Amino acid sequence: MLYWLSSLSEGGDLFNLFRYITFRAGAAFFTALVFGFLFGQPLINFLRRKQKKGQPIRDDGPQSHFAKAGTPTMGGLLILSALLVSTLLWARLDNPYIWIVLFVTYSFGLIGFADDYAKVTKQNTKGVSSRMRMLLGLLIAAFAGGMAAYVHPAELTNQLAFPLFKNALFNLGWFFVPFAMIVVVGAANAVNLTDGLDGLAVMPVMIAAATLGVIAYIVGNFNFTEYLGVHYVPGTGEILIFTAALIGGGLGFLWYNAPPAAVFMGDTGSLALGGALGAIAVVTKHEIVLAIVGGLFVVEALSVIIQVAYFKRTGKRVFLMAPIHHHFEKKGWAEPQIVIRFWIISLILALIGLATLKVR
Repeated sequence: MLYWLSSLSEGGDLFNLFRYITFRAGAAFFTALVFGFLFGQPLINFLRRKQKKGQPIRDDGPQSHFAKAGTPTMGGLLILSALLVSTLLWARLDNPYIWIVLFVTYSFGLIGFADDYAKVTKQNTKGVSSRMRMLLGLLIAAFAGGMAAYVHPAELTNQLAFPLFKNALFNLGWFFVPFAMIVVVGAANAVNLTDGLDGLAVMPVMIAAATLGVIAYIVGNFNFTEYLGVHYVPGTGEILIFTAALIGGGLGFLWYNAPPAAVFMGDTGSLALGGALGAIAVVTKHEIVLAIVGGLFVVEALSVIIQVAYFKRTGKRVFLMAPIHHHFEKKGWAEPQIVIRFWIISLILALIGLATLKVR
């Protein structure tokens, strides 16, 4: 919205700063961060009053989690509010990629909100049926995938790019949209599964968002793409503003979610943020790199898939409990120990993901 101020510039003045993505990204970060600090506690107080008993705790979960009974959920509203205000203020609103990512983020946020609301009001851990959540998620992702294919440059439409190779493209044709659906829905649910300990999901999400933001800025800049040998997707640089806002809002939320959490992100936040990561990967043509950068989320999701499949087949378990962070809890690891080690793993994977830009 504030980008229009650049039209008042005659060059070399204050208004000229609004033309630069990096300036607006920094402003978006601080706007979202301040928003989080200002409204975090009032939102938590409101959620406590409305939810009474807070988020229901699984009966079969680790015993340490029962001490968290009464903690309110839907804290993702803080991140999503800060993200929306900051993005609308600082991003170019004539950019289609911004609207695709916003659409996915807040549509999945609505699904998560409905799920959290059902859990809190019914005081059980079931919420909205998984079949309904999956169906709605696939519809949202299908629309976003179709829009991405429509606005991509003609030479990249329906193409799958491979990291490590300069000009390697595979034409998915009509299968691009189903592929995009898998990426977006898979990312949303993987982050949702990871969100099981205080601060466990939000920091890896921010790390992944920072990485994808840098990638979006690079692939949206012709000079960088020429130098690095990556595919040029004009307009994606604006996504850096979205990811900067996400990081600012995430840090504001983490201030209250750090152990012991004053509020849980809930499906409201985890589904929305996971969907956002998937959407960014699709519009920047870095779907495969997302699997590297978000490798922690992939492992969390795979641990559940393996556990369920193996149990149905043999009646035995591979892990003491899935997702895998609960396995380490059962083995006696302290919650902060698991969280910080998973953060470290996320950072390492993000650096590997960034390295794919140069190794061509």
